[in-house]
Amino acid sequence: MKERPILFSGPMVRALLDGSKTQTRRVVKNQPAADVAPIRLSRYHPTVIDRRGEEQPGAEIFGAYSDDGEWGSKCPYGEPGDRLWVRESFRFTSDFDADSPARVGERCLDAGYKTAWAPIQFDADGAQRDWGWVGTPPGREVTAGRIRASMHMPRWASRITLEVTGVRVERLQDIRETDAIAEGIGKTPSGFWKTYGRSGVDGTYSPRSSFHCLWDSINGPESWDANPWVWVVEFKRVS
Repeated sequence: MKERPILFSGPMVRALLDGSKTQTRRVVKNQPAADVAPIRLSRYHPTVIDRRGEEQPGAEIFGAYSDDGEWGSKCPYGEPGDRLWVRESFRFTSDFDADSPARVGERCLDAGYKTAWAPIQFDADGAQRDWGWVGTPPGREVTAGRIRASMHMPRWASRITLEVTGVRVERLQDIRETDAIAEGIGKTPSGFWKTYGRSGVDGTYSPRSSFHCLWDSINGPESWDANPWVWVVEFKRVS
């Protein structure tokens, strides 16, 4: 079993916490050609070129490949049984505003703690962890510090761990209604599916249309229309 980090936005973190999100779609960086042969997913040995310029089977990897061997890509999110620890935006107390997350961890270890820790506030829902830490003098007001981007969250600060239960590769627009719901889309107070900021539209009856709006809000206008190949990662929350 291997662990890897994965980034999620605030709304998707909230969906992870309430259990409504059990899938995520991420663009395959090495997009196959439009006429790619049927794609399979398994462990395989990619072809590599040795020092003599000859083709040799490389180390075994888990990923996707075309039947004709013309295209292949290692899955950056692992395989079933592997784990993903979630990176999300967060804050330390203002005491640590001058320190990087790495430096905060180093200060803990320098102080004699066996593992790094710090008072943390998670931006997605405002939840706090270790906020009443022992270094706070009685009666002193504790204030949240500056926001830290999710990409800078260290492993020890993460509160959510996911176990990969399935992986596949497909075109973005092949998503089904049930899969769109599993992506963690939310509902409006009136019971429609959210449209995530699309102007002039308050909601939709279609989960798939809701996910379309969510995808464009995260990846940019018309990114849905590009219909890229995506990794579909299914998971369950373990912490």
